[in-house]
Amino acid sequence: MNKPILFAFLFIQNILWAQFSERSLSSESWQFKNAKDKSWLPAEIPGTVHLDLMNNKVIPDPFKDENEKRVQWIENEDWDYQVNINVSPKELKNDNIDLVFNGLDTFSEIYLNGKLLKKTDNMFRKWSIPVKQNLKAGDNLLQIKFKSAVKTGKELAKKVPFTMPESPRSFVRKAQYQFGWDWGPRLVTAGIWKDVKLEFWNNAKLENVKIEQKALSEKSASLNIHTSVIVDKEGKYGITVNNTSTAVQLKKGKNQIDIPFAIENPKLWQPNGWGEAHLYDIKVSLQKTGTILSSEALKFGARTVELVQEKDQKGKSFYFKVNGNPLYIKGTNWIPADSFSPRITKEKYQKLIKDSKEAHMNMIRIWGGGIYEDDEFYKACDENGILVWQDFMFAGSFYPADEEFLNTVKEEVKDQVNRLQNHPSVALWCGNNEIDEAIVNWGYQKQFKYSKNDSLQVWKDYKKLFHEVIPNTLKENLTADKNIYWPSSPSIGWGHKESLTEGDSHYWGVWWGEQPFEIYNEKVGRFMSEYGFQGMPSLETTKSMFAGTPDLNLNNSTIKAHEKHGRGWEIINEYMKRDYNIPTDFVQYNYVSQLLQARGMQIAIEAHRRARPYNMGTLYWQLNDCWPVVSWSSIDYLGNWKAFHYQAKRSFEPMLISVSETAEAYDIYFINDLLQEANINSRVELIDFNGKVLWAAGATDRLSANSAEKHLEIKKESFSKFDLSSAVLKIYFGNESLKNEKLFFFNKPKDLKLSKPTLRIKKISSTEIEVSTDVLAKDVYLIGNTHFSDNFFDLLPKTAKRITLSQPLENVEVMSLWNTFKN
Repeated sequence: MNKPILFAFLFIQNILWAQFSERSLSSESWQFKNAKDKSWLPAEIPGTVHLDLMNNKVIPDPFKDENEKRVQWIENEDWDYQVNINVSPKELKNDNIDLVFNGLDTFSEIYLNGKLLKKTDNMFRKWSIPVKQNLKAGDNLLQIKFKSAVKTGKELAKKVPFTMPESPRSFVRKAQYQFGWDWGPRLVTAGIWKDVKLEFWNNAKLENVKIEQKALSEKSASLNIHTSVIVDKEGKYGITVNNTSTAVQLKKGKNQIDIPFAIENPKLWQPNGWGEAHLYDIKVSLQKTGTILSSEALKFGARTVELVQEKDQKGKSFYFKVNGNPLYIKGTNWIPADSFSPRITKEKYQKLIKDSKEAHMNMIRIWGGGIYEDDEFYKACDENGILVWQDFMFAGSFYPADEEFLNTVKEEVKDQVNRLQNHPSVALWCGNNEIDEAIVNWGYQKQFKYSKNDSLQVWKDYKKLFHEVIPNTLKENLTADKNIYWPSSPSIGWGHKESLTEGDSHYWGVWWGEQPFEIYNEKVGRFMSEYGFQGMPSLETTKSMFAGTPDLNLNNSTIKAHEKHGRGWEIINEYMKRDYNIPTDFVQYNYVSQLLQARGMQIAIEAHRRARPYNMGTLYWQLNDCWPVVSWSSIDYLGNWKAFHYQAKRSFEPMLISVSETAEAYDIYFINDLLQEANINSRVELIDFNGKVLWAAGATDRLSANSAEKHLEIKKESFSKFDLSSAVLKIYFGNESLKNEKLFFFNKPKDLKLSKPTLRIKKISSTEIEVSTDVLAKDVYLIGNTHFSDNFFDLLPKTAKRITLSQPLENVEVMSLWNTFKN
């Protein structure tokens, strides 16, 4: 080989060795076994032991039948995973090699070629271990030995001199919902639940790039790019942000670099409903002598978010101001989308967020008993204009505050906020779910016979964790523009009057308190961050509960096993009896349970929205499910919209008509969440169920921007001569560019005098149908293996509605509320 060719070859090799690179180990040939066994079985990474046992046909699917009971032994076993990694001599020439685990669940020991490298104790941590000195050319044995989280948690619990509620889950830093909830199974997992990789780097590498927005105006977004640079060889380096380069002198070790950067005439990132969620591409790279050593590509959204709490005559406000304007929050609570989170696909994340956007939502609260979600979740929220209320992963229990526990929590918070803080969707960090309330209201101290000192210790530990360690860690790791912290949700329990005059509120007088739905009209807080009611999943999802032929019967043990609330069926039946006829047919019962849920949530959402600006947010419980179940969700486990999600879409419309009944009148509100006012024509008609107009009134009106206002009051005496059990109030407004319509029924569904509708379905195209009726058709239910653009809707006499289908369907079955009356 001649010298120029040799020089060129060596130059190229040096460039390759100089660059940062990584190699995924997830696709290698992993194995696992019970620590007691000798034989190994194939494993998939990322994964969990339950999934691996299922894949190897050792256990049945826990989601089917009553199999959940049959797999409880798994949580008490220790599990071993291993893989042989073939490392090439070329890879070994890199100066630095790090073994990186993005998620280990939970207590494990990591061995490489027989040497113990690290012990882990936190599912939510990222573990990075230098391993160059432990690797050799050829095969290298990597082993991860998992200890039972349940057994380990019980041992940790013994160190506390009093009984902690929900023990041992509060002692282990893993997803709390795995221990069972009133909507989810008990499936306490172990395993390598996120990617594993080797990182190769030389000279230096970027670490933890943060984008700080210093100022924002129409002319400029003034940014500061903060990054840590880990340097192995000191010297001169270059850092480039997009096309702007800066020379820096870096010392060995960790270097903190701040680089100013500006975007001229920025487009704002707007929440859903206000405009485009515009994102800018920011690329930061580290170079030496013209070679890129390390780079990171980010998305940036130019926006401002403030949490406004100001004292007023009624208490204290609680609302979000986004880009300088008060934003009425419409949204939901999120739980993990699967009991086995590694199998939540990017497509599932995207679909659930797009379904939220389609229902006019602008915020999702990530509940504190699950997981810090995958990057794909936050990416989808960024792209769709959905703000994120991010709980830290603590829920409904007491937590220890010994030094070891506080240290692992501090590292957990650092890892997660560094990963998530650049997402423009993340609006607020919340310490926990319902722990302040649990300490004050749930009576655990009496139940477990705490001494005065025990009770004082619980409160001291709570303050230490949620009022010191977490907020102090946020201050150390977040840029100032992203640090909005709220210690606990709710701030005050729902039994106290202050819960409705300040802070955020979880109102559970409906369901837990068994109060009637109409109580929602009275119990309106400043920001409703939880409330809800259960409904059954779709028929398709109900059938998926069975391994064999489905037996659709309310007394079937499988159906019963997929209702995790101890009094769930009893409560549903009690509410159903109040408002509907209780069907004996299973399909009709499933249908009415969904209508019941949707009806209750419509009353709640519209009461909240009418109360603006006193109330400035409504987040219902809950969007999704982690398995096929009867629950509070609006979208079931298989992604089907329940009646509630269709109703949420209607009740969250940017422009809404809502009716409030008082002792003397029907008050009609027009609600406008948009930042533009509008001149409109409005009209109100009283129509009987055959289509005859009994009474009418009209007006020319003005719809104020960003407001909720009473526009019309109809005295009850105006309708005294009409039979309101066979009439509906139709209210609509509009102009050339907008139109909105509302149907208001005066009686509960069971008291309506419905006639049998003749429902006709006309095929317009392979993916479009038209539904028509001769008389009023209440709660039209289209049944078929497709997604309907609208469903569970009311159809006025002699009208038609066009519906699009997500996929062609030969036959569409249809029923209405009248079908439940004929029994």
